[in-house]
Amino acid sequence: MGTKRKNSSGPLMPVERITQSIIFIRRQKIILDADLAILYDVETKILVQAVKRNIDRFPEDFMFQLTRQEFVDLRSQFVTSSWGGRRYPPYAFTEQGIAMLSSVLRSKRAIHVNIEIMRAFVRLRRMLASHEDLSRKLSELEKKYDTQFKVVFDAIRRLMTTPEPKKKRPMGFTPSRHK
Repeated sequence: MGTKRKNSSGPLMPVERITQSIIFIRRQKIILDADLAILYDVETKILVQAVKRNIDRFPEDFMFQLTRQEFVDLRSQFVTSSWGGRRYPPYAFTEQGIAMLSSVLRSKRAIHVNIEIMRAFVRLRRMLASHEDLSRKLSELEKKYDTQFKVVFDAIRRLMTTPEPKKKRPMGFTPSRHK
């Protein structure tokens, strides 16, 4: 009887799960330590300890810790938080930092998850490049055609931009103040 290789028919981790974990902070695509821990199936503190034992492998452009304000802002964007009662802001890993994690976390799962994460970053980069290409072509068309199409071009540009997150009002009961 031969041994069967696990997950040879498909990815270990759904691409959607990885893609949802990629967020933009400081104009960089990153994944937070807690999300990586879920993907690698380890506790967040174990992941962070492994990184701290090998801190020389993680310069600032590979990994950085969010400021308290960034953490508060990020938390307010999500209704439910998987981060629980953290005592410190999370660490953010760039694509290069995640690639470096494969030399720190040496389990078979970590290797396979890293491969899927790298593929997700590549797909995201292709999507963004396609978006930029579309934007460039739209600009060229705008230059070619007169102002009668300006409304159409403006509408297309609005559709291409990602909306700003809405400021949420605090939830709960607030007693009215009488003067």
